[in-house]
Amino acid sequence: MEHMEQRNGTQISEFLLLGFSEEPGMQPFLFGLSLSMYLITIFGNLFIIWAITLDSHLHTPMYFFLTNLSFSDICLTSTTVPKMLSKVITFAGCISQIYFFVLFGCQENMLLTVMAYDRFVAVCHPLHYVSIMNPRLCLLMALGSWLISVLGSLPESMTILRLSFCTNREIPHFFCDLPEVVKLACSDTLINNIVVYSAAIVLGVFPLTGILLSYSQTFSSILRISSAEGKYKAFSTCGSHLLVVSLFYGTGLGVYLSSAASPSSRMSLMASVMYTMVTPMLNPFIYSLRNRDIKVALGRVLSKVVPLSERSFA
Repeated sequence: MEHMEQRNGTQISEFLLLGFSEEPGMQPFLFGLSLSMYLITIFGNLFIIWAITLDSHLHTPMYFFLTNLSFSDICLTSTTVPKMLSKVITFAGCISQIYFFVLFGCQENMLLTVMAYDRFVAVCHPLHYVSIMNPRLCLLMALGSWLISVLGSLPESMTILRLSFCTNREIPHFFCDLPEVVKLACSDTLINNIVVYSAAIVLGVFPLTGILLSYSQTFSSILRISSAEGKYKAFSTCGSHLLVVSLFYGTGLGVYLSSAASPSSRMSLMASVMYTMVTPMLNPFIYSLRNRDIKVALGRVLSKVVPLSERSFA
């Protein structure tokens, strides 16, 4: 048993992340799978950022927010996956992981909301799009989303400091998931639960409501378009974003619904994998395969890189 410090209850110096399986035979497979997904996520999102940065045709509000989303995906995955491979995490490291996980998860919410507003303006007010979504507004919206995320994630992580923990230090998860950490506490967790649910409403429900309102107006405008070609063109501008929104919120809701429906942490763990690892990994493919502008940009960038490499070997 780890050495315990007696100070206002029992304070644990470190936690043990149980991960997906405790069977030694499964560890190499899980390590390889997790590492592969992590590398695909990193390089896929970096590729999107690289293509948008190098291609001047993509220097528009939608792709400016997409670079922020790709960067947030990289950070969200990097917060959880690397530490998952070491199993043991210190108390300070656990709080830090909770803070950054909430921060980048919240940032995803904010950015998806901002991108929904961008698509609303593009479809419903196309003639005024350039004047409304001007560079100054885009920068303010991006900075505002980061500021809200940085400040909004503080209460959830800082309230962990007031808790005293039992001798059980095993977290049945692959990262310091806030609800699982709170379950290990011996002291009263009422304040923590109030903070968590309040933050979920402000940082989760409100952005989702904004997205739904934006798309209700967007779809209403699309339905009023007379030609089928016009409807398809208008809807195609929203398709990739709508798919990412469905994937992110669908898996996120799955975590909360599964944890509420079952006392077992196994369902919550599997649902967490979807929005912490699978969704960030799929986002680059969704935007590159379903988006003609991205595919054209990638073609332009690669056509410039390949001749340079051929000349360097000539």
